Amino acid sequence: MKRPAPTGTERFLKDEDFIVSKTDLKGRIIYGNKIFIKMSGYSESELLGSPHSILRHPDMPKIVFKLLWDRIQNKEEIFAYVKNLCKDGGYYWVFANVTATTAPDGSIRDYHSVRRKPSDKAMQIIPQLYSRLLTAERSGGMEASGRLLNDILNEKGVSYDEFVLGLQQ
Repeated sequence: MKRPAPTGTERFLKDEDFIVSKTDLKGRIIYGNKIFIKMSGYSESELLGSPHSILRHPDMPKIVFKLLWDRIQNKEEIFAYVKNLCKDGGYYWVFANVTATTAPDGSIRDYHSVRRKPSDKAMQIIPQLYSRLLTAERSGGMEASGRLLNDILNEKGVSYDEFVLGLQQ
């Protein structure tokens, strides 16, 4: 499926909205609730079986997804702010919680994400931070954006989790 060009048109979740989706082990969508389908602008049949990355906005630094995949493949949850790209080129921000679902034998069965509206506080900080990370990424690769993120967290004296969760309060 061809990725749309971003238009700059923003959509907003309501306070009570929760987006839920599941992917298989390769990141292909196997479930999406109604608000997920509506916000994306795709039909359910277009989403099911497609890689979740179909929603990846070009303003998202790769280091965020590396952190996400590293964590969930180790059966650890992660919280992250994500800017998603809609079918029509619009976008919306979410505060995501992503976890691995395990089978009775302990193996990972699929990945589950619940997303909600990000806080105003986070939206005053995250877009600018991601812009800085992208600039570093463009000049020095994902390693450079990872170093910058670690430097910022060290300056603040917080872990990634403390930083992200602190912005949502």
